[in-house]
Amino acid sequence: MRWMVIAGAVLGFIGVALGAFGAHGLRDTLEPGRLEIWQTAVLYNLVHALALVAVGVAAYSLPGRSVMAASGWAFLFGTVVFSGSLYVLAVTGIRGLGAITPIGGLGFLAGWLLLAWAAVRT
Repeated sequence: MRWMVIAGAVLGFIGVALGAFGAHGLRDTLEPGRLEIWQTAVLYNLVHALALVAVGVAAYSLPGRSVMAASGWAFLFGTVVFSGSLYVLAVTGIRGLGAITPIGGLGFLAGWLLLAWAAVRT
């Protein structure tokens, strides 16, 4: 499950970089509502980067690696779709992207449920 730790670390790096960019580079460019959308994207990006790392580490000690892998994929999918759509929405203002965001949220929910299922099966 090394890929999860690597992907989580990369997503963590991206989250910190985009968080700093939003705080310093976009603060005077985006209207407050769109900056808030950016900050929400960063928050969920960072939380699920850590979750992905944790799942990758836990996969070494918990049985049910296929369920753990599914949880990791769901977290990765959720981060790309949820946070990615919010990043683009904040910068472009294209409201149609808001319809995509909940699909990423479903990925997050699936990831957490799969993680719980893997722990219960232990």
